[in-house]
Order: sequence, then C-alpha cells, then structure tokens
Amino acid sequence: MVKRMKQANYRLWVEPEAYTARENLPGNIRQWIKRAIEDLEKDPYPSTSKSLDTTDLDVPPDFEFRRLRLEHWRVLYAINEKDGLVWVLAIHRRPPYKYEDLPELVSKLH
Repeated sequence: MVKRMKQANYRLWVEPEAYTARENLPGNIRQWIKRAIEDLEKDPYPSTSKSLDTTDLDVPPDFEFRRLRLEHWRVLYAINEKDGLVWVLAIHRRPPYKYEDLPELVSKLH
C-alpha cells in the first residue's frame, strides 16, 4: 500500500489506447469521462474510485492501481504519489469487462 500524501496538483498522462477509447465513445459519455479524467489531476481519490487488488501482480512500489467507476464505465489508472503522477491506462465498459487485462496494464508501469 502506498502512503497517501496529497499533492496540490498531479500531472496527468493518458495512454494512447485509453485516449483512443475515449474519443470513440458517444458524445455525451465522451465528455463526461473526459471531465472525470481531468478531475483526477486535482483529486485522484474521488469517492467513485476504488483501489484494485494487485497482490499477485508486479506493481512498481511507488504506484497504487485504482479504478474510477462511472455507471457502466471503468477508468483504470495508477497513481504515483512520489512523482505526483496520475497515469490513465484504460477505459472499459462493464459488463462484460472483468479486469482480465490487469497484468498487461500493470506491465506498462515498468
């Protein structure tokens, strides 16, 4: 577990795949998710987010892996408090998404 020391503002990085996924969403959902992602710069721990269990995965020590729930949509991201970074890794619709790509997403943090 990463110690939380809230930064004033975080730097935001959106993976190209997550950016493309967001751009391919219908207009109202795209804008809603875009605002939610931008809000992570100010508060990467909103009440609609949850820390994901990554105990069996090789997550770098300074990262916490989280998901943001927006009705049927999930924004998967990692926070690095040490560097003040929020890294958006994926956007998925749930159901049917069941977090099967977590190992692949975690590997991007290395």
